[in-house]
Amino acid sequence: MKLSALEIKQQNFTRSLRGYDLAEVQSFLNVVSNEWEHLSNRCKDQEREIERLTEKLQHYQKVEEALHETLQTAKESAEQRINSSKQEAQNRIAKAELEAEKIIRDSQKERQYIRQSIQRLLERRHEIIRGMESYLELATESLESFRRDDNATYLLPNDDTREAADHKNGSDQDDQKKKTKTSSHVPGAEDLDDLIDDLDD
Repeated sequence: MKLSALEIKQQNFTRSLRGYDLAEVQSFLNVVSNEWEHLSNRCKDQEREIERLTEKLQHYQKVEEALHETLQTAKESAEQRINSSKQEAQNRIAKAELEAEKIIRDSQKERQYIRQSIQRLLERRHEIIRGMESYLELATESLESFRRDDNATYLLPNDDTREAADHKNGSDQDDQKKKTKTSSHVPGAEDLDDLIDDLDD
């Protein structure tokens, strides 16, 4: 049974010959009524406080749920970004490895080409050296032959040797004229001249 402070104050008791002192009972009821009213007000305050705290708790629970969802979303987003970054890093590493392999292959080809070019230049150098050596050997031989003058071509003749040389030169000129005259009468020479004329026509 729920009682209010006013009901406690207005409570009536049956009187008897040997009952309680009415003033004492009334005084006690007043004390109980006041205490009851105080406790009732305090309970109401406690209920309002509980309601306020409950609302606050609900608000915090909503905030907690929102934070949890945000944290979960951030966690998933972070995981996605980490996975994406890892994938991108792997792709870049793979691309860098391919480019490095290509650079190495190109460098090896360039090195091989340069090596072949150097080899060709060295071979050409050896050829030039051999050619110059051959030329110098021939020039040396010609110089030695020119220097020896076995036929005494470059010696100044005296009077006796000059007459002999003139006589010899005259004989040589006569022999040359004879050879020229003889060659003009070689059989078939006219046919050779006609053949050349026909080719020119």
